[in-house]
Amino acid sequence: MKDNEKKNILAVQTLRNMIMGSTLMATTSILLCCGLAAVISSTYSVKKPLNDSVLGGHGELMIAVKYVTLLVFFLLSFVSHTLGIRFINQVNFLINAPPDPTGCCFAVTAEYVGELLERGFMLNTVGNRIFYVALPLLLWIFGPVLVLLGSVCLVPVLYNLDIVFERHKKVQNAHASSQEFV
Repeated sequence: MKDNEKKNILAVQTLRNMIMGSTLMATTSILLCCGLAAVISSTYSVKKPLNDSVLGGHGELMIAVKYVTLLVFFLLSFVSHTLGIRFINQVNFLINAPPDPTGCCFAVTAEYVGELLERGFMLNTVGNRIFYVALPLLLWIFGPVLVLLGSVCLVPVLYNLDIVFERHKKVQNAHASSQEFV
């Protein structure tokens, strides 16, 4: 926030891009919720297409549990993304706010804006993770074998998202040691 005369556009546009990404994920989550709600409330028996699935429960209760679980996950993803958008919007407004010179009012500090930014990004990350976990659960409708395959594929993706900094440090250290050798 200090000396941001030249950097303020970059900060605002970066936050805007984050808001756009969160909006896309929130919209996708709520659209999937609407679709699931329409399937749950329809008079058409959702059990008919699932009779050919491999293993798994086919009872009305089990199918209801599957759909309601999916609905809850997508709703939680939607709520996390919308709260993240709220915090990032606040940061977007406050990042270029000048400090109060009189000290009589609430002064916007860099720590406060940083805390809001951290909350917004954390909620966005939580919303993304809930959405990612819901994708294998979506396959649960068709049977447990697809859930297993989806989960096995999802674990390396989430691992690479979480451990990217460790790999970067190893590459940096290898590059530094090769520079010392030369």
